[in-house]
Amino acid sequence: MRQMVFNPAVFHCFRVTRATGIGRSRLPFVLMAIINLFIPFLSPPNSAVAEDLEALRKRGKLVWGADQEGGAPFIFPDPANPDKRVGFEVEIAQMIAEHLGLTAEFRQGQWDKLPSMLDRHDIDVVLNGYEWSAIRSQLYGTSVPYYIYELVLIARHNDTGLSNWDDLKKKEFQDHKIPVSVLTGSAADEYGKSFADTVTLKGYDGVTDALRAVELGLDGVRANIQDLPIWTAYAHRYPKLRQVGRGEAPGFYVALTRKEDTGLLREVNAAIIAGLRNGKLRKIFEKYSLWNATQMLRSLETDGTGSFTGNSVSENPDIITPDESNSLASSRKALLLASVWTILLSVCSMPLAIIAGLGLALLRIYGSKPLSVFSRLYVEVVRGTPLALQLILIYFVVPEFLAWLFPDAQLSLGSFSSAVLALAINYSACEAEIYRAGLQNIPPGQMEAALSLGMTRSMAIRRILIPQATQQVIPPVTNDFIALFKDTAVCSVIGVVELSKAYYIEAQNSNAIIQLGAITALIYLAMSYPLSVLSGRLEDRLSGKSSR
Repeated sequence: MRQMVFNPAVFHCFRVTRATGIGRSRLPFVLMAIINLFIPFLSPPNSAVAEDLEALRKRGKLVWGADQEGGAPFIFPDPANPDKRVGFEVEIAQMIAEHLGLTAEFRQGQWDKLPSMLDRHDIDVVLNGYEWSAIRSQLYGTSVPYYIYELVLIARHNDTGLSNWDDLKKKEFQDHKIPVSVLTGSAADEYGKSFADTVTLKGYDGVTDALRAVELGLDGVRANIQDLPIWTAYAHRYPKLRQVGRGEAPGFYVALTRKEDTGLLREVNAAIIAGLRNGKLRKIFEKYSLWNATQMLRSLETDGTGSFTGNSVSENPDIITPDESNSLASSRKALLLASVWTILLSVCSMPLAIIAGLGLALLRIYGSKPLSVFSRLYVEVVRGTPLALQLILIYFVVPEFLAWLFPDAQLSLGSFSSAVLALAINYSACEAEIYRAGLQNIPPGQMEAALSLGMTRSMAIRRILIPQATQQVIPPVTNDFIALFKDTAVCSVIGVVELSKAYYIEAQNSNAIIQLGAITALIYLAMSYPLSVLSGRLEDRLSGKSSR
């Protein structure tokens, strides 16, 4: 690889000075520069979320959280307008907001991270099929149930060995346990543990993934334990599957609020009870084919005179079901929009990673011993921990630390800022090693010549070594940039809907897994291929070859 040659004669006018180590007298300035890098990521707490009921009413919006992935009948594209989201929980959120005199605003979050988003004050209410449990009631405010669900067992039509729940307890399965799929962390997951002697549970992050595992027999999965509302919404998609036996283990879907938001919780309860009494909830459930005998047993609905209406059912309910054929065009649009977020994440985080990586490399090679040790430790820790863990720590733990450190400042990190910061930190360790190799590849005579002609060490590093090292590391840095595009997929764990998360959401809602998968792959290729070509040409040019 060609190198820049340093000519000592050019620098004869510089005064000879004592070589100084980087990071000693300039340490305060270095620290200030690092702090300034992180200041843009620090912002006041999300102004969309109120601290109490009065502040919430002044704001005028109720922010509720849910996960759109595999969302029917909870939240899914409107068959009449695929750009709009509908679902029985969408309408319940609107009902609660109207009761409060507010408008409902939806916010996307990964299902198992929704309570954490509630803790962070990113949302006011969780509405996403969360089952009541004693543990949840201790940690959060849990509303009165808005729906009573039951669990059903799903198996393949041709699997004659499973005809009811008791078949899961057959003695023959004690020696060879049968795999059963469940949604990780759900009530089905907990109920499935009661069959531990004969069943091995296979956890999945999406309900449709759990159903598909049964249909395809992935990992030998023979059955799925599923919430009845979910099976009602998706049964038409899986003609090879059937419900086995009756519903079991009834439970309650409840809304979650923060424990201290007692005023909001009371109003949520009042809205749900009013919806049961005036028939709004019944009409909502009928629209999504969810009204059944179990819901009728609550017997709270009354007419205008206050009389109990009995087990009333509308004669011609306007039923809404997912229309997978009409949402493909909307899905493509959603993927293109998500790709913009992927690009923004990449172009915002990579420059920060390069700057931080270069600084770490300089500290390790030319800094004092404590700073060199710090740089080495930083690289090892960051490279030795997964990006997903770093994202969760920055998004959920850092606000707690900031609240302890600056109790009156109320600083917080948004999901996008947290994602950019985590990507920058993760890749800064890689860039540090790349730049360290580039700097160490420069002949020692370059530095010696610069010092002998009067340049300070910091000036020689800045004007002689860094330009040469940068020229050498362009190809590997470009390759890291390409890898960064794909690693943005991990950011979905903190609610950032980038390209891969948008694919999961749209594929589950439309069932166009192959078509949308191909489109997503082409979008990733369109974003990364130009960088790959550029990297190859730069590498050829720097190695002295002619450009292809």
